[in-house]
Amino acid sequence: MILGLGTDIIEISRIEKVVSKFGDKFLAKLFTSKEIESIRARKYSAQHIAGRFAAKEAIIKALDPDWNKDFTWKSLEILNGPSGVPEANTVGDFSKKMPENSQIHLSISHSENYATAVAILETR
Repeated sequence: MILGLGTDIIEISRIEKVVSKFGDKFLAKLFTSKEIESIRARKYSAQHIAGRFAAKEAIIKALDPDWNKDFTWKSLEILNGPSGVPEANTVGDFSKKMPENSQIHLSISHSENYATAVAILETR
């Protein structure tokens, strides 16, 4: 059963400006160490950062507002699975807020100027 759907789009230039101004401080606020490692391994890191940011926003929009009370940017970790497909993992106490037997389906895409993400929260 689908519990929620969320989508987000962001201008990549907006992320480039923030990263150039705040650098590692910005990354450390929004991303886990594993996510930062993945970002740094990418040739076009601004697109990757924007996609991950959009993914976290889309997931939050898919969740019940009551669950968002304990959310921090690092409550969600967006990494690529073995096949390259983006996967969302909940981290820490936020994991306890997720419904039992739930799964987040995630799609991230980008063009030269925009990054977008769609998230579906499903329970089995």
